[in-house]
Amino acid sequence: VLLVLQAMPAAGKDETIRAALRGLNPQAYKTVHFAMPNDEEQAHDHLWRFHHRAPEVGIIGVFNRSQLEGVVSDRVEQRVPEERWRRRYGHIRDFERMLTDEGTTFVKAFLHVSIEEERRRLRGRAEDPERRWELDLHDLDILERHEAFQEAYEDAIRETSTEHAPWDVVPADVPIVRDAAVLTLLRDTLRELDPQVPTDALDDDELAEVRERLGDGPTSDPASELDRAR
Repeated sequence: VLLVLQAMPAAGKDETIRAALRGLNPQAYKTVHFAMPNDEEQAHDHLWRFHHRAPEVGIIGVFNRSQLEGVVSDRVEQRVPEERWRRRYGHIRDFERMLTDEGTTFVKAFLHVSIEEERRRLRGRAEDPERRWELDLHDLDILERHEAFQEAYEDAIRETSTEHAPWDVVPADVPIVRDAAVLTLLRDTLRELDPQVPTDALDDDELAEVRERLGDGPTSDPASELDRAR
């Protein structure tokens, strides 16, 4: 499973990820935060860094930011010709089709925050010394061009929402509603996939050897038994 989150600044991607992964075994997931491309990433095609970090079989991958962000930024800031950024929509569709064909199941959520709430949260970061580190001046540039970025994201979502990798737009002004919506999407996907605990980790001979080497004795955790008794 690959959970992909995209949003305008201060929509709550980090908080949503914490809510989605709470209670999971850390060995079961891998989270990747995509910042500005570094020199190595810029030397490759625009999807290389995403493919490079796609989750392996049996792992829940989480992308904090998506393939859309670079396309949208290039469009709004007019860094590349329209023909080029529009062509990238097809690249993204083909990339996600390939991952789906190879066994990846997508859960893609765009966290939609209103401009009023976005402004309030950014102001809160600026006035809170313990959260000031989260504020980036580029966030203010995006806020000032909110309509242009919103229009670009709407276009990008429409172009890259497919049957095999659909986008869901999640209201993000109220954190508990935002988190519940994303958790529901992830829960429903996992229920449909019905993942099972591996039962063939040891064959009969290996299990017999393990039992012989460990010897007889209790198998339950006393603390767990006490919790159940309560």
